[in-house]
Parts: sequence; C-alpha cells; structure tokens
Amino acid sequence: MKVDRPQFSSFEPPLRTLMGPGPSDVPPRVLQAMARPTIGHLDPEFVRMMEELKQLLRYVFQTTNEITFPVSGPGSVGMEACFVNLVEPGDKVIVCRNGAFGGRMVENVVRTRGVPVVVEDDWGAPVSIGKVEVALAANPDARILAFVQAETSTGALSDPDPLVALAHEHGCLTIVDTVTALGGVPVKVDAWQIDAVYAGSQKCLSCPPGLAPVSFNERAMEKATTRKSPCQSWFMDLNLLLGYWSSSTRTYHHTAPVNALYGLHEALLMLQEEGLEAAWARHLRNHRALVAGFEAIGLTMFVAEPHRLPQLNMVVVPEGVDEAAVRGRLLAEFDLEVGAGLGALAGKVWRVGLMGYAARPENVVKCLRAFSEVLGDAGVDVAGHEAEKAAQAVLQAG
Repeated sequence: MKVDRPQFSSFEPPLRTLMGPGPSDVPPRVLQAMARPTIGHLDPEFVRMMEELKQLLRYVFQTTNEITFPVSGPGSVGMEACFVNLVEPGDKVIVCRNGAFGGRMVENVVRTRGVPVVVEDDWGAPVSIGKVEVALAANPDARILAFVQAETSTGALSDPDPLVALAHEHGCLTIVDTVTALGGVPVKVDAWQIDAVYAGSQKCLSCPPGLAPVSFNERAMEKATTRKSPCQSWFMDLNLLLGYWSSSTRTYHHTAPVNALYGLHEALLMLQEEGLEAAWARHLRNHRALVAGFEAIGLTMFVAEPHRLPQLNMVVVPEGVDEAAVRGRLLAEFDLEVGAGLGALAGKVWRVGLMGYAARPENVVKCLRAFSEVLGDAGVDVAGHEAEKAAQAVLQAG
C-alpha cells in the first residue's frame, strides 16, 4: 500500500503576547542566542558555558550550593528529580496542598512509595504555618516537608522562611517548588536554608519551556547519596547526573539540549544585568498597575492583597460572563493569551501573567484595553478608559 507524501510548508507561528501562566514572552536576545550554531554537548567550549550557567543559577537562587544545575525537561521534571532522589519507600512526607501543584507533590510521594501526610489549605490562600506546625508535631517520624512557594493554579504566595525553619526544628528536609517564583519574587535558598528546590525556564526567567533549574544543599545530597534503595528513575538519579554536570569529572549521561541551554544562559545573563532586586521591583510595579486597572473597571482579584503573586494575577470572572469566550476573543482579535482556571477554579477566574519579559508597561496597557473592549461587548460596565488611566497613574508614580 502506497503512503502519500505529506504536503506541508514551514511552520510560522503567530506573534502572540503571552500573559498566561506560562510560557511567558521570550525576548529576542534569547531567541537569537538559541539560533547560534549547535556544538557537541561535550565540546570544551560548551563545557565552559555549562560552568557559567551553574554560576548564574546560583545567583538567581541566591545560593552557594555546588549542586545547582538545569535538568533537561520542564519544571515537572525538576519536581520529580527532587522527589525521586530524596523520598525512599516508607518515608513519611508532609505535603502542603493549597492548589493543583501541591496536589502534584502528593502524587510524587505516592509514586516514590512514600507516605504522604497532606496539609490542606483553601485554594487562593497561602500555606498555613499553624497547620504545618500541628502536622509536624503529630508526625515526629516525618522526614520531609514539601510545599509550593508560588502556587500557579491560584496565584497565592507562601513565605518559605518560617516553613523551612519549622521543618528543620522537627528534623525534616524541605522540598520547595519555585517554578513560578524564581526571578519574579525573592527566592533566597541559602538565607532560608532550603534543602532542595526546583523551578522552570518558561516563567519569570523568560526562556522557552524545557529546562528545570534545581539546587540541592549538603543535607539533601547526603540523603540522596546514602539512600538504602536505588533512585527509581535512571534519568534523574543525581548520582548519575552529577557525572555530567560535575566540574571535575564530566562523563556522558545524556545528550543535553544544547541550544536550549544557550537560551537559558542568555536569559540568566539578562537577569543578572538587570539585577534580581530590580527584577522583583519591576514585577511588583507592573502588577500594581494591572490590578489598579482591573479594579477601575469593576473586576475583583481572587487572592487577598497580602498573598498575591505579582507575576500571576487571578481575576474573578464577572457573573454571567462566558470566561472561555472572553479568552477566545482576546486570542483571536488581540493575539493576547491569558490562562483559564484549573480544577476547582475552572470557569471562575482568568490567570493573567506578568512573567519575566512580559512584565512591561506596554503589556499592562494592551491587556487592559483588550479586556475593556471584550468585556464591554459582553455587557459589563467598564467605565470607558478608566482602566488605562488607573494603571498609568501607578506606573508614573513608580
């Protein structure tokens, strides 16, 4: 039987403004870096770049951890790398679940044959320090505390500092999800003494998806290297991965995504040039402008003000409005992507991102203009151009 030859042409993606929960807009400088000539993943020049990449990641994570590098794969692979290396069968792990990604942590504990003890909080609320303290006291045999700093499904921000301190008081290691946090809000691995942390390249680092920065301190590495049972994942076994990412003895483990790593190197270089504190301030300033604009046209935010993520804004869908239809028009007519709610929040919120390169005044204005037009057509009283005026007032005030 003859199979016809497919007739296609080169794919030309539309030019979008990405203001959803990720991926975020990628700056031209990063895209240009990724288009540079591919070289071998064991080439001496590539090895030199890998060492710079680790140093740049240490700066962004605010750590001196030797074991700091990007895992080949999205943020979910970073999550699995932490759990499969640190959780052994029978280990009791206290997991804080205040959204969908805390729920994924629970799944990881189950799949590594650990014993999860779940601390539940409402979606949109931060992790409760009081509840964690009760759980730790009730489970003196717990080995690990795991939680999400910036819950991508709800836009809620939790404070790692007291949670990590509590865990250490009770003899537990900590695993912290900073996928949406890193580069957008303070992440201070050493100051907070986080044991294992993971992130993703596609959020506030302004890089395409596909890489997961991780960092492990000496306590975590002792657990990973002295475990009684083999790591259940060959690919993510730190004892094997470090043969490739070690600066002293580099041996073949897998073919690293060479050009993707060029992009991450460039994105981190841009972040270093801007300065972490300046990047955090930029995200907060644009967030405040966006919220002022939304509130000026009568929209409300889902998360209480003290716990809002600057880089991911949860906007409550007005009663009677078809949230999917609004997203569809924003994409079709304005080339503007925003996210839908997940799980219990499906159909109830829009997730509007201001991540990395997307956290710019022109994106704030474009987003507010588009929402005002689409919601006005849907019968919502949007009070003319009040959204843009309110946002500009915040931006001009600095």
